[in-house]
Amino acid sequence: MTDFITWTANPILFDHGVTIRWYGLMFIIGFFLGYKIMERIFRHEGAPEKWLGTLLIYVAISTIVGARLGHVFFYAWDYYSQHPIEILYTWEGGLASHGGTIGIMIAIILFSIFVTKKSPLWTFDRLVIPIALVGALIRIGNLFNHEIYGHPTDLPWGFRFIVNMNQWLAGAQPIFTAPSHPTQLYEAGCYLALFALLMWMYWKRNAEKRPGLLFGVFFIALFTSRFLIEFVKNPQEAFEVGMTLNMGQLLSLPFIAIGIGLVCYACSRPPVALNFPNKFAEQIEAEKHHRNGKNK
Repeated sequence: MTDFITWTANPILFDHGVTIRWYGLMFIIGFFLGYKIMERIFRHEGAPEKWLGTLLIYVAISTIVGARLGHVFFYAWDYYSQHPIEILYTWEGGLASHGGTIGIMIAIILFSIFVTKKSPLWTFDRLVIPIALVGALIRIGNLFNHEIYGHPTDLPWGFRFIVNMNQWLAGAQPIFTAPSHPTQLYEAGCYLALFALLMWMYWKRNAEKRPGLLFGVFFIALFTSRFLIEFVKNPQEAFEVGMTLNMGQLLSLPFIAIGIGLVCYACSRPPVALNFPNKFAEQIEAEKHHRNGKNK
């Protein structure tokens, strides 16, 4: 007899006056780690330190707003067009990663116009590295929420998820799904592999010197994996039932095409040299002199 995994994790990590959910914690950890990765990249290249805080604000706001509007317009416009005030009820759930991607793209274009005065590709090529990691953490959050899982399976790693979550949290007995594909883990694993690939390309292969290459690889790998995993994922909305390709797959195709175009563009042009006022390097040099003084 095949052993399956009965998943009984509580989506609420802490509930004493303040409620902290695993999903929200994954977002916070992701943004913190993303900031530290971008800080290291900025230090490496000598990019102005003051850009970091501004970039974090642009990305944080655009991710939430874009993901929410993506869900509203791509998945549930029939409902929200009749209840527009509920678009603001983000605490009730409903975020779409494709919308978050579009939101971030718009934000980075504005960030490039008003802050860096450089091509948006400079920011995109660096930002996608931590975004791959954040995407993996968000899918772990979905796992804790018992949501976005796949079709029934007889594979030994099938998960039985709780379907009456609110009642279970209120004290009722849990009702479980049939053993199902843990598509959250499939996506998280793909995104972690992509994160490792992008880190290797940046730190070992100097891929950042070909504008658009990292960004293109990110789009191709992330949305191809998303496209394929959707074949074993349950429909997210009723209108997707019976569709040959669901909404997530249809939305992924343009991003894959853009990624292919970016890689072709990057590989057809010579590498570029980077030139920044070395603000971070001055700080590093000062820290080095301070350490040397202590060691004497």
